[in-house]
Amino acid sequence: MVLDDKAAVITGAGSGMGRATARLFAERGARVVVVDLDSEAADETVSNIDDIASDSTAIGMTADVSDPTAVATCIERTVDEFGSIDILHNNAGIPQESTPVEDVSEQTWDRIQDVNLKSAFLGAKNAVPYMREQGGGVILNTASTAGIRPRTGLSAYAASKGGMITLTKQLAHELAEDGIRVNAICPVATDTEMLPEFAGANLSVSEMAETIPLGRLAEPADIASAAAFLASEEASMVTGSVLEVDGGRDI
Repeated sequence: MVLDDKAAVITGAGSGMGRATARLFAERGARVVVVDLDSEAADETVSNIDDIASDSTAIGMTADVSDPTAVATCIERTVDEFGSIDILHNNAGIPQESTPVEDVSEQTWDRIQDVNLKSAFLGAKNAVPYMREQGGGVILNTASTAGIRPRTGLSAYAASKGGMITLTKQLAHELAEDGIRVNAICPVATDTEMLPEFAGANLSVSEMAETIPLGRLAEPADIASAAAFLASEEASMVTGSVLEVDGGRDI
């Protein structure tokens, strides 16, 4: 799964799954743009990459991925810096604390849709013209098992991830003739700093692990490995796919 000289933009790469993916992509030879709302976290990921990947080329960018201007700027800067954008991984997302639907505020609903779903639309909208001109590319979207098998208290989050899955399939169909592959990854509960924010009165983190047939939470490296495969030429015939990295949770 070699990614030599591919220019990859990864959003939400300041921590968790995004950081693990940025590291792995760099190890596989990619030139990585680390995008995060937290500039210090983005810089830390870049520093981490520089420490572990020989001859790595990684740069950090700060952006709110729900802001159209910020997203356009990130894509433009990537092309200016590296001459192309070969991989766009729309990974940034925010959680929802387990909340009955009647108690979810419109502000919470809108913010989750903006960060988790609108951001992928904005990323594709700005990256596709460059990918089309260069003859192809890869778009990866981080969805969730919640978009396939929802659970109580996650109405806004599950809707955003269900939308991400459908958007992935739509873009895969729309962009196939341009040589642009589009796939989604659906992680199960993953051992990151964000995970406890999903827990509520009805479900603890330990209980989350008990719902997974393989008996453990996912690790960021599990998601990174899936992303590296889908971004590589080894997946050249894979588009419109929704890869469940879920330990059997969606069976």
